[in-house]
Amino acid sequence: MNQITDFNIKDKRVFIRADLNVPMRSGNISSTNRIQASLPTIKYALKSGAKVMITSHLGRPEEGYFNEEDSLAPVAHYLSQILDMKIPLIKDWTIKEFTVESGEMVVLENCRFNVGEKENDTVLSKTYADLTDIFVMDAFGTAHRKQASTYGIAEFCPQVCAGMLFAKELEALDKVMSIPKSPMVAIVGGSKVSTKLKVLDSLSDKVDQLILGGGIANTFLKAQGYNIGMSLCEDEFIPSAKKIIQKLESRGATLPVVTDVVCGKKFHENEVAVVKNIKNLESDDIIFDLGPISMISITKKIKQARTILWNGPIGVFEFKQFSKGTETLALAVANSMAFSLAGGGDTIAAIEAFGMEKNISYVSTAGGAFLEFVEGKKLHAIEILERRTG
Repeated sequence: MNQITDFNIKDKRVFIRADLNVPMRSGNISSTNRIQASLPTIKYALKSGAKVMITSHLGRPEEGYFNEEDSLAPVAHYLSQILDMKIPLIKDWTIKEFTVESGEMVVLENCRFNVGEKENDTVLSKTYADLTDIFVMDAFGTAHRKQASTYGIAEFCPQVCAGMLFAKELEALDKVMSIPKSPMVAIVGGSKVSTKLKVLDSLSDKVDQLILGGGIANTFLKAQGYNIGMSLCEDEFIPSAKKIIQKLESRGATLPVVTDVVCGKKFHENEVAVVKNIKNLESDDIIFDLGPISMISITKKIKQARTILWNGPIGVFEFKQFSKGTETLALAVANSMAFSLAGGGDTIAAIEAFGMEKNISYVSTAGGAFLEFVEGKKLHAIEILERRTG
C-alpha cells in the first residue's frame, strides 16, 4: 500500500479524506484530538508544496441539506489558527469552481451534505476524483465505510495512497492482531455482548487472557452460574458466552476469576457504592464496577502481558464511586512494559479522564473500524487502496 511520502506531490492537487469528526459543545470544539492526529499528513502535504484539499464528515446530517450545527467551519477556523495561515471553507464544492495554490489549503465542507455520499454514488465519486491528482485516505475511523469520499473516489482518481495517520493505525493494529508477542491480554468492556460478540469470538482464538467489563462481564458471570441480581445482562447471549469460555479453556487461555464487585440499587450519580463478594449479591443489586480484590488479580495479569488490546471501560467510570476499576485498569496498562493499543470512544474518554494517554503505546482514533479490524474483517478502504496500488 502506497503512502503519501512515496509521491512527489509538489504542485499536485492532493485530496485528503481526514477524520475531523470532532465533538462539539455549544458550537465550539470540545476535543481537538482528531484534528491533532491528522496534522502530520496535512503539514507534510503543505510543506511539500501540494495544492491541498481536505474534507471530512461531521455529525449525522441529512444529505442535500446544509445545517450550521454540522458545518466544518469551526474546524477550518481552528486549522487556520494552529497552522497560522488562511484556510477558506468551500461550500457547495461539488458544483462550484474553486482554486488552490501550491503550498495552500482549503477545507471542503462536510462531505455528508452531498447527496450520494453514503451510498457511494458513482457520479459523485467521479466528481470528487475530477478535483484531484492524488487521493490520500487518512480517515482510518471511516475505513469500514464504503462511501464516495472513502472508497468511490479511490476507484476513479489517478493515484491513491494512505496518509500518515492511516498508516500508523494500520501498523499498530497489525502489531497486535497479526504478530502479537505473548502473553496477549485483551480487555473488552461495554454494555452489550451483542455489539461485540464477533470481536470476543475472534479474540478468543488469539489471547492468553480475556478481561471483560460492564454489561458484557455480567452476561459472562451469569453464564458461569453467578447470581447478578438486576445487573444489565443479555440472557439470549448466555449460550454464546459459554461457547467462548469453552474455547478459551480449550486453548489454555482464561477469564479472570471475579471475586468481588461494586454494587448499587439504582443507576444514579449519587448512588452509594457497596463492595460485595460475587456470591453474596441480593436480588435487587446492580453491578457497576469490579471490586478491589478482583482488580488485584487483573492487574497482575496485565503486568505479565507483552501485548495488550483495550476496548471499553470496566465499569461506570463516569460516576466517581464506580470508576475505581477503570482507573486501576488504566494505570496498570499505562505502567505495563507491553505494547498497548487502546481504541473506542469510551476507552479514549476513560484514558483522558485519568490522564494516562501519554503512557499508552498507541491510542487509536477509530471506533467501528477498530472493532471490525479486530473481528478480522477486510476494511473497504484497505481493500481499495491495496487494489489500486498493487
